[in-house]
Amino acid sequence: MPLTTASNTQMESGFTRGWPLVLLFITLLTLSGWAYLVAMVADMVPVMDMTEAGPGMGLLNQFNLFKGLTADARAALAVLCLPAGATFGMPGPAMAATDVLKIFVMWAMMAFAMMLPSAIPMLRAYHLKLGQDTNLKINPASAVISASMGYVLVWLGYAAVATSAQVLLFKIGAVSDMMAPATLALTTSVLFAAGLYQFTPAKKACLARCWYPRWVFAETNTGNRVATGMKEGVVQGWACLGCCWAVMTVMFAVGLMNVIWIALLGAVMALEKTFPSRIFPNLLGVFFLMWAGFLTTLILVDGNAF
Repeated sequence: MPLTTASNTQMESGFTRGWPLVLLFITLLTLSGWAYLVAMVADMVPVMDMTEAGPGMGLLNQFNLFKGLTADARAALAVLCLPAGATFGMPGPAMAATDVLKIFVMWAMMAFAMMLPSAIPMLRAYHLKLGQDTNLKINPASAVISASMGYVLVWLGYAAVATSAQVLLFKIGAVSDMMAPATLALTTSVLFAAGLYQFTPAKKACLARCWYPRWVFAETNTGNRVATGMKEGVVQGWACLGCCWAVMTVMFAVGLMNVIWIALLGAVMALEKTFPSRIFPNLLGVFFLMWAGFLTTLILVDGNAF
């Protein structure tokens, strides 16, 4: 009996050792993402019509310096008070290299804000797995933090792809200067794609992997747990990307600087990945498809998608 008690105590110590440090690391990265996004929007609010940033953002117009003026007057004053591209984090219409860099940083910060919190259950499971290894010579937190960096690396790759897509859409006039969809055709297409993907085998397989992580390198005794953690994070990041890329891409439909929808979609993805349910992903798909169908009806009635 004493041996069993000692074994349980050792296992519990392995489970908890360093986890607060991991949580602190994830929290700091998440807060850095939110701080950047909030600062970017806050810099725009005083002088810009925030309704152009996407649904729901008009609520912030109560803090606009030009509140109560006509749209033309606001636009004229904005040109005088805020030269194009002068806002913090917002690209200018010239789309120079610095503007592309701003877009990439914005997507990276969105990944920190939206995706890192949803990775906590997976990282916790990895930490528990390492805690069961009585031969582990390093603090499990080091390997788990390394895994979180591998996870982030995958989403930085997504940020690069999203940046390229945004620049292309801007050049063809599908995305406005406020980084919101300029056409109903873009919004509808994105929502249809996101809705349909919710029902695909790829979505279901990747989501199941998020619910029940499988550790590809768990039995690899390389002696370098930090490098192994990085590889494990990349593998889990790919599964998360396969699960969530379509929902993340809905940002193209609601406005890329729409912090309201960033928070909403981030919460949706966290719920979807944390609590196993076959119904919730399907309901989400139905919602996107019904929204797209409603917009399609508007396009058919109006006869103009642009």
